[in-house]
Amino acid sequence: MGDELHGQSVLVTGGGRGLGAAICDALAADGAKVFVADIDESTARMCAERLHTRGLAAEAMRMDVTDERDIAQTIARVHEASRGLDAVVNNAAIDKTLPIDELSTADWDRVLATNLRGPFLVARQAVKYMRGRKRGHIVNIASTASKRAWPNASAYHATKWGLLGLSHALHAELRPLGIKVTAVIAGGMKTPFLLDRFPDIDVSTLQDPANVARAVRFALSMPDESVVAEIMVLPMRETSWP
Repeated sequence: MGDELHGQSVLVTGGGRGLGAAICDALAADGAKVFVADIDESTARMCAERLHTRGLAAEAMRMDVTDERDIAQTIARVHEASRGLDAVVNNAAIDKTLPIDELSTADWDRVLATNLRGPFLVARQAVKYMRGRKRGHIVNIASTASKRAWPNASAYHATKWGLLGLSHALHAELRPLGIKVTAVIAGGMKTPFLLDRFPDIDVSTLQDPANVARAVRFALSMPDESVVAEIMVLPMRETSWP
């Protein structure tokens, strides 16, 4: 592993565990200072401490991606602490697996607020700092749920299809400003997001989140003259994709 990201500051939402923690690990190992942002401050702190024990640069911070003021204050702190914000990774996501006639309006709103409104708010705030520098990178963690659909996940699909559309729209809008936008479409992973909710899932059909984290690192490591607008990373036995 090289050090293409050496000295860069990267904010990762939902960074305390699962894919978020794997992304923090991969980027910090490549020399970035990662800001581990999570609504659960204790998991963010544990992730940062694990990186500290390896001599890597990380800072834990509590951030709620549904809270606009919280986002603004956190990104301002990152910018001030690092004299610039190089990248944000919109990874935080939740799901409510229910048939539509059992899905409450409150649950629908909560999933959309976290998975789609959150990335919009984070990106909008980050652009305020990236615009002046004429550089920066926004990575949005999508899913195979943004390409096809399965039952009892209407809210999740709505957000991931929306996030993919948002990502490509921002790619077109921000590229002239020197700001890159990448959508990472991840297949099933061995993370609490799936394992906690589906204990009987066949783990042989899932991939290590570290493999998806490597794709994020690859996108962030591209030379200034190029951008990876979309990348898909699937397990070899992916069940939600042909």
